[in-house]
Amino acid sequence: MSDLFSASGLSESAPRPLADRLRPARLADVVGQDHLIGSGAPLSRMLEAGRLSSIILWGPPGVGKTTIARLLAAETDLEFEAISAIFSGVKDLRAVFDKAAARRDVGKGTLLFVDEIHRFNRAQQDGFLPYVESGAVTLVGATTENPSFEINGALLSRCAVLTLKRLEPDGMETLLKRAEALEGRQLPVEERARKALIDMADGDGRYLLNLAEQAFMMADAPRLLSLEELSAAVQKRAPAYDKDREEHYNLISALHKSIRGSDPDAALYWFARMLEGGEDPLFLARRLVRMASEDIGLADPTALLICGEAARTYERLGSPEGELALAHAVIHLATSPKSNAAYIAYKAARRAAAETGSRKPPYHILNAPTAMMKDEGYGAGYEYDHDAEGGVSGQNYFPDGMEAEQYYRPKGQGRERPIAERLKEIAEIRNRRRDQA
Repeated sequence: MSDLFSASGLSESAPRPLADRLRPARLADVVGQDHLIGSGAPLSRMLEAGRLSSIILWGPPGVGKTTIARLLAAETDLEFEAISAIFSGVKDLRAVFDKAAARRDVGKGTLLFVDEIHRFNRAQQDGFLPYVESGAVTLVGATTENPSFEINGALLSRCAVLTLKRLEPDGMETLLKRAEALEGRQLPVEERARKALIDMADGDGRYLLNLAEQAFMMADAPRLLSLEELSAAVQKRAPAYDKDREEHYNLISALHKSIRGSDPDAALYWFARMLEGGEDPLFLARRLVRMASEDIGLADPTALLICGEAARTYERLGSPEGELALAHAVIHLATSPKSNAAYIAYKAARRAAAETGSRKPPYHILNAPTAMMKDEGYGAGYEYDHDAEGGVSGQNYFPDGMEAEQYYRPKGQGRERPIAERLKEIAEIRNRRRDQA
C-alpha cells in the first residue's frame, strides 16, 4: 500500500514536520471530528458494515481530511492510491485507473484519495464516473471548497459528502498535549502565549502544530517565551477568505443579516473580516447601498444617502479614510429602523409588469398633443390632482381592465409611519370617489 509520503520517496527516518509525526495511527484518535468517526457516526457505520462508499471530505485546511483518508484505507482491505489535483493530469489519472481496473480483475479494490479534487476541471471529474460506478475505485476526495459549487453534479450524486469542522479550542489543546508528549517536554511558552497560539491557528490543527514546532525550536530552556516574543517571532495565520469562492458569499451574507438584525457590533465584525481578507472595499460599498434600499428603504431615507456618500468618499480618498466612511455607513444601517416594504413592492410590480406588459395606460392619463388624438379620447376626463380635495383626485391610474393593486405596504417603522397614515387618507378619498360613481 502506498501513501502520499512513501510514493514521494520519503522514508520514516527522513526529517518530518511535527504535524506529520503526530498523525493519528487509528481513526479513533482523530481530533475534533466525532460527528463523523464517533459511535454511530457515518464513517464508523461504514467500517462496521465492512463497506466503504465513495465520499467527499469537505472542510477547512488542517482539520484531518488527508489523515482520515489514509486511515480509512488502513482499516479496510482496499489498496491505497493517492493523487493531488494540483500536480496530476490526465496521464496520471489514466495510470491510476488502469491499475485499479487490473486490481478489480483479480478481486482487489482500490481506495483512491484525491486531494484538492475541486481543482480538476469538469471533463476530468467526468472521467471518474465509470470507475466509481463499476466499483473499480472507492473515491475519497478532499476539498476546502463547497462541493455543490465545485464538483460535477453527476459525480456528486455518487458520493456521500461528509463535512469536517474547524477544530475547537479543546481539540487544539489536545493536539498541544500530544506534541508535548512526543517532544518529552512542556511547550516552552507562558500561559497567555499558549492561548494565543490556539487563537492564531484559528481552528487549523496543522498550523497550530507548525507554530508549536517553532516555539519548541526558539525557546532556550528553562525560560518561557512571552506573548510578545511569540507574536514577534511567528506569523499569524492569514484569514480563511477567498474573494471568488464560498467564504466570500458566507461573509457578505453574515454582514447583510447582521445589519438586517440591527446588530451594529456583529455587522462591524463581518465588515472587518472581509477587509482583513482582502475584499475590495468598493464591492462592500455597493452591497451597503443595496442593503439601504432592500432592508431600510423609506423607514430611513437618509440611509441611502449616507451609503452613497460613503462610497464616493472611498472613491475619492481611498484607504484608510474611505474605509472609515464605510464603517460609518455600516453602523448607520444597522441602527436604522427597518422596512423591506419598498423592496417587496418593487418585486411585486416587476412580476405584474411581466404578466401585463401589453396593456396600455387608461385614456384619461394619456397626453393628447394632436387634434386626432383628442378625437380618439386621449386625455378625456383627466382631473388635475392639485385642484382636487386633499391634492388627490382618486382617479384610476392602472391599465383599463386591470384591477388596481397595492404593492407598497409601509410597515410603520421610522419615516414610514407618516407615509402609512398618508396612504390611508388617500385610500379613503379613492373609496369615497368610487362610492359616488
